[in-house]
Amino acid sequence: MTPPKTRVLVVDDEPQILRALRINLSVRGYTVDVAATGTAALHIAAEHKPDVVILDLGLPDMSGIEVLAGLRGWLSVPVIVLSARSDSSDKVEALDAGADDYVTKPFGMDEFLARLRAAVRRGASGTDTEQPVVETASFTVDLAAKKVVKNGAEVHLTPTEWGMLEMLVRNRGKLVGREELLKEVWGPAYAKETHYLRVYLAQLRRKLEDDPSHPVHLLTEAGMGYRFQP
Repeated sequence: MTPPKTRVLVVDDEPQILRALRINLSVRGYTVDVAATGTAALHIAAEHKPDVVILDLGLPDMSGIEVLAGLRGWLSVPVIVLSARSDSSDKVEALDAGADDYVTKPFGMDEFLARLRAAVRRGASGTDTEQPVVETASFTVDLAAKKVVKNGAEVHLTPTEWGMLEMLVRNRGKLVGREELLKEVWGPAYAKETHYLRVYLAQLRRKLEDDPSHPVHLLTEAGMGYRFQP
C-alpha cells in the first residue's frame, strides 16, 4: 500500500508524461504536484515540500542537473531522474549530483512504480525538516535558488564563498569542524589548509555581517571550527 499522503513532485516538459504520471500516481493514493520547467519545480518544492521527486534531465529553462543541485542545497528526499539519454556518463553525472535512481525513457509503468515505492521507503527512514530560505537579522539565504539577499539586493558570492556558507547554513546552530569544512568545500587534499577558512570567512563577513569585526551570524569557535547562528 502507498503510505498516506505521500507527496510526489513530477518535473517534465512533456505534457503526455506529466499527464500519465499524474493519473497513475493519483489513482494509487499519491498527492501529485507537476512542473514543466526547472524554475517552477524549485518554487513548488519550496512551497509544497515533496516526499520524493521525479525529475527529467531535459528541461527548457535549465538542466535537470541544475535543478537537482538547487534541491540538494536544502532537501534530502529521494530523487528519481528520468531521461531519454541512455549514455552511462549521463547516469553517472546524475547520480554524482545527488540522484537516488535513474530511469531511461521510454519506461514500463510497473517497473517505474516499483522504483518509486522503493524510493519512498528509503525516504521515510529519514524525515527532512530543513527549510530552503533561512533569514537572519542581516541577510537571507535561499538554499534552493543558491542566492543571498542583504538590504533588498542580491549579494554576489564566488562559488567557494557559497560552498562555505551553504555548508554552515545547512548545519545551522551546529559546530562544523575545520577539517570537515575544508574537505566538503575544497576537497580531501585540502584538509589541513586552515588558512583558507580564515580568508574566506573574513570575505563572507565583509559581505554579509552588519559589523564584520563583531560578527553575530558567522562565528568562529577557536581551535575547533565555525558555526552559523541565525
